Amino acid sequence: MRSYPTGPAGRAAALAAALAVTVPLFAGAGPAVADDGRPDRDFTIEDPRITESSGLAASRAHPGVYWTHNDSDDGPHVYAVDSRTGKTLATITMRGVGEPRDVEGISIGPDGDLYVGDIGDNLDGTWDHVWIYRFPEPKTLRDATVTAVQYDVTYADGARNAEALMVHPKTGRVYIASKNEDGGGLYEGPAKLTAGSANVFRRVGEVPWVTDGAFSPDGTRLVLRSYFSAREYAFEDGRLGEDTSVAAPFQRQAESVTYTADGSALMFGSEGARSEVVRVETEGGKGSGSGSGGGSGEGSGAPSKGGDREGAGEAGEGGSGNAGLGAAVLVGVAALWFALKRRRK
Repeated sequence: MRSYPTGPAGRAAALAAALAVTVPLFAGAGPAVADDGRPDRDFTIEDPRITESSGLAASRAHPGVYWTHNDSDDGPHVYAVDSRTGKTLATITMRGVGEPRDVEGISIGPDGDLYVGDIGDNLDGTWDHVWIYRFPEPKTLRDATVTAVQYDVTYADGARNAEALMVHPKTGRVYIASKNEDGGGLYEGPAKLTAGSANVFRRVGEVPWVTDGAFSPDGTRLVLRSYFSAREYAFEDGRLGEDTSVAAPFQRQAESVTYTADGSALMFGSEGARSEVVRVETEGGKGSGSGSGGGSGEGSGAPSKGGDREGAGEAGEGGSGNAGLGAAVLVGVAALWFALKRRRK
C-alpha cells in the first residue's frame, strides 16, 4: 500500500513521489511494450484493474509471464501478465482464505506453488498476525478459482510492517523483510509452514528500508529494493553476505522486483494505472540468452557499462537522458533526506 514514513523521511519520500510525477513531463515517455515479440523485456501492464501492482514473480511454467496483484481493496485475486504484450492472460481468485487486508508480495517456491503475502501493516503493530496464502501455479492460463492454503504469521520480536516476501528456490523456506525508515530486518520462517497454528518468523539479518525483494533462481543472491535504490546480497546458509548496489530504474512508486526465470536480469515494477515494468541486466547476464525463451542483449532498462551505481537506470527510449535527469533528482532527494534527518537529531 502506498504509505510513507512519518517525519522528515516521510516528507522526503513524498517529495520524491511528486518529482517522479513531474520528471516524465521533461524526460519524455517511459518504456513501452517491446515490439519484437520477445518475453522478459520492458512492458506496460495494460489491465485497467491493476492499479496498485505491489509484487512480481516470474512464472516457472509459462515463459515470459509475470504474476502480480493489487495491494488492497481488490479481493483475493492475482493476475498473470504477458511481458510480450502487457496483457492479462489469467485472473486467479483464491477461495478458502479470509478477506485480504494488505497484500504486498508474491513469490514462487521450488514446488511450483505461488505464495502470496498479506503482510502489510502500515501502523506498525496494529495486527498481531498476518497471512500467507499458497496454491499451485496453474498449468493452463485461464480465469479460474483455486483453493488456497492460509498460514498465520507472527514475528518473534513483535508485529511490524512488511512488503517483501521471498521463498528460497532451493529450500522452500519463506523469508520476509520488514519495512522501516530507520532500517528493517530479514525474518526467517520455520522450515515448513503449518496451517492452523502460528508460524513464527525470527530476525536473522539487518536490511535497509525495503518495498520488495526476490531470490535469484539458484538461490545464491537476494535482491532488495526501496523507493530510491536496490541492493543485491550474496545469500548462503540462510544468511546475508556481501552486498552491491543495483542500477534500479527511477519509477513513480517503486514497489516490486523479481528476477527473470533464467536469472539474467531483474524486472522492476511500480504502482499506478498502466504501470511500467523495466528490465535491468544482472552482472554477467548480458548476452546470456534466456533459458525460458527470453531475448538476449540489453533491455532498455539495462545499466551502462560504467560500473556499479545506485539510483536511476536507463528507462525507455529516452535512455541516458532520462537516467541522467532521474539520477540528478535522486541526488537532490537524498541530500534533502539526510539534511532533514540531521536536523531532527
